[in-house]
Amino acid sequence: MSPSDKMSMIHYQIMWNRLISVVEEQAQTLIRTAFGAPTREAGDVSAGVYDTQGRMLAQAVTGTPGHVNSMAMSVGHALKKFPLDGLDDGDVLIFNDPWIGTGHLNDIVVVTPIFRRRKPVALFACTLHVVDIGGVGVSGGGKQIYEEGLFLPPTKIVEAGRLNQWLVDIIAANVRESVQVLGDVFSEISSNDVGGRRLLAMMDEFGLESLDLLAEHILTESRRASLEAITRLPFGTYHNSMTVDGLDEPMVFKAALTIGPDGIDVDFAGSPGIVNKGINVPLCYTEAYTSFGVKVVVAPHVPNNAASLATIRVTAPEGSLLNAPHPAPVGGRGSFGQMLPDVVMGCLQQAVAAGVPAEGTSCLWNIRMMGGYGRVDAPSATMLRATPFNLTSFHSGGTGARPRQDGMSATAFPSGVRNVPVEVTETMAPLLVWKKEFRTDSGGAGRQRGGLGQLMEIESAEAMPFATMSNFDRVRFPPRGREGGLPGATGRVSLASGEELPGRGLATIPAGDRLRVEMPGGGGYGDPFARAPDLVAEDVAFGYISAEAAATIYGVVLSETGEVDLAGTETLRAARKPAA
Repeated sequence: MSPSDKMSMIHYQIMWNRLISVVEEQAQTLIRTAFGAPTREAGDVSAGVYDTQGRMLAQAVTGTPGHVNSMAMSVGHALKKFPLDGLDDGDVLIFNDPWIGTGHLNDIVVVTPIFRRRKPVALFACTLHVVDIGGVGVSGGGKQIYEEGLFLPPTKIVEAGRLNQWLVDIIAANVRESVQVLGDVFSEISSNDVGGRRLLAMMDEFGLESLDLLAEHILTESRRASLEAITRLPFGTYHNSMTVDGLDEPMVFKAALTIGPDGIDVDFAGSPGIVNKGINVPLCYTEAYTSFGVKVVVAPHVPNNAASLATIRVTAPEGSLLNAPHPAPVGGRGSFGQMLPDVVMGCLQQAVAAGVPAEGTSCLWNIRMMGGYGRVDAPSATMLRATPFNLTSFHSGGTGARPRQDGMSATAFPSGVRNVPVEVTETMAPLLVWKKEFRTDSGGAGRQRGGLGQLMEIESAEAMPFATMSNFDRVRFPPRGREGGLPGATGRVSLASGEELPGRGLATIPAGDRLRVEMPGGGGYGDPFARAPDLVAEDVAFGYISAEAAATIYGVVLSETGEVDLAGTETLRAARKPAA
């Protein structure tokens, strides 16, 4: 490579890094201006820039795989209906079609073409999760997509700089939280505008009239680097399956992962068929989380874009739960879709010498609560006096232990969203959060311990009943450990008074009682008897595990002051077989 070629590569890399910083500012603008807690507090968003062919060139570091990886294809779908040569400066597109967006109606995609000297040079897109979209939403209760809320095909919400007021009015009339939803949409429009202005400033600085050459460099280098990482793995086909709670009966997801010289193919043949509940998964969402599960193990250093994603190909039989066609209900698609990284990591465990993390909670344990007339199974006269509210509070169980580190507690993986602070929940709705704490002994035992789930208790603040809509998994089948590690704890939903509530479905919390949510913990990694006694003692001191578990599961004896009794520990460990 000549000195001039090396300088060109450095120049391209500087611009590539700058492009990533542009979309990160785009995402941060969205978070800081959004109205809804899912965006503002949890960061349930995505942001990216695309070339004029609709290929994603860069994504923000901030965001969720389900949004980013499925949104990677969204701009191409939008351009099929609105070709770029027919769009004008000042146009903004909006849609939430689950099959070309990010998997369910609550995720709204906004796409903005960017013009330079009256010529289109790029497009910006962003996605966020609105707190309500009408219908039964993400409850899982719908039997068709038509019951799940307002369906927006690609259309212009802004045309040549003028807001499409009739569309705004339709949205406002069909959602329960119109201020929050429209505030979020306007935040998306602003976010893309900020991204576009920063891009044009970058092009001025580097003297670029188009992004064509930079785009080809980014996509070529991303494909090369991805394939280089893939070809370091042993070629072959690897199989794994996972049993999940399902509906009335358990379901088994099956994956065959094939590693070859031109990429990785994942086939979900043999997985469950479509159901008449809103837990089906569109293929775009299946692709998004499957690709993420492969990429974080195989090529985490390669930036996410159209080319790096194209080296991972995903298939599932049409009509199956993981490739649900229109008009299947898909509102709760995250419950199963977010399990898929664990499924494919089980395949990769057989091919990656360093190992992969144990299974974690994976699906989010978002607590959806609502109050007021028509939202609670209680006498209408009573509920007319109640404050109406509709709230989604994002929360997480524990992640699986890693080959050399413990799992992370109360942490969302693979989605990456943040927990919503209790103060925000109490500010936005008439609720009191009495408990939010780590759940002792929920992390699977192992040489590396699984991350802990959390325990929450919530009560009405105005002596009124309220409702909760659950769509949880890992209630019957826990996250599995690896290499001799034990499973994490299963989750549980109940009333503080003792009555058990369904992991999926609508339940009423009577006035004066509390909703109690116990979230699963991640699986452990390696033999629990191999965990360092000092780490076990530290876990007991912090309340992560009980003294009883320290002795019976880890074989570690502690003194009354919490110190390791070395002699007692050696005797106990020598007398017992390591946990299988």
